[in-house]
Amino acid sequence: MSQKHALIAGATGLIGNELLQLLIRGRHYQKISILSRRKVETSSKRVTTIITDYSKLSDDDIPDTVTDVFCCLGTTMKKAGSKEAFREVDYDYPLKIAEITRQKGAQQYLLVSAMGADAKSAIFYNQVKGETEQAIIKLKFSAFHVFRPSLLMGERDEQRTGEKVAQIVMGSISPLMIGALGKYRPIEGKDVASAMYRMAKKELEGRYIFESDKIQVLADYEASES
Repeated sequence: MSQKHALIAGATGLIGNELLQLLIRGRHYQKISILSRRKVETSSKRVTTIITDYSKLSDDDIPDTVTDVFCCLGTTMKKAGSKEAFREVDYDYPLKIAEITRQKGAQQYLLVSAMGADAKSAIFYNQVKGETEQAIIKLKFSAFHVFRPSLLMGERDEQRTGEKVAQIVMGSISPLMIGALGKYRPIEGKDVASAMYRMAKKELEGRYIFESDKIQVLADYEASES
């Protein structure tokens, strides 16, 4: 096993939980730390939960030995309740984590963003996602991987009625979405996690952006080799 130390933010969410299970089953990381507001139950002795309030996150919360950072944080405008609250979760928290871990020597940052992320977008959601990407780029991690999934499929702890309806509708027409429409296909949360794990293990240098169709390709490769 390598001396790699992974940090996961958002391990209780759809993608983050799948990612945690992948890292536990795999042997790439000697240590796995989780930033969470509550204890994450696991039998793995390699996993440590760091109970924290993201709004008060400090250098002391994050181990000095972290090498790879996986940020799976995200909310919705409905759940956040305001633009300010949404921006705090989807911009302030990921950026603060990036700043602290980069200062401590982390080499890779893998971010779950969203399809349509664009700092110049007229759509607030997409604008914030794009601004987050741009802010983290400036920190110059050795590798910065951005994953922009389309509609996420999978079971969440929380109920999102509108999203559930969209999953049913989009799932039914997904087979028809080929060619240029491929990146709009719904994607399973576990596949996004699989793609993130695959790219982390490659230990590349540079900046990489993966749209939803490319994420699916990476996940399929990972599944075929596991």
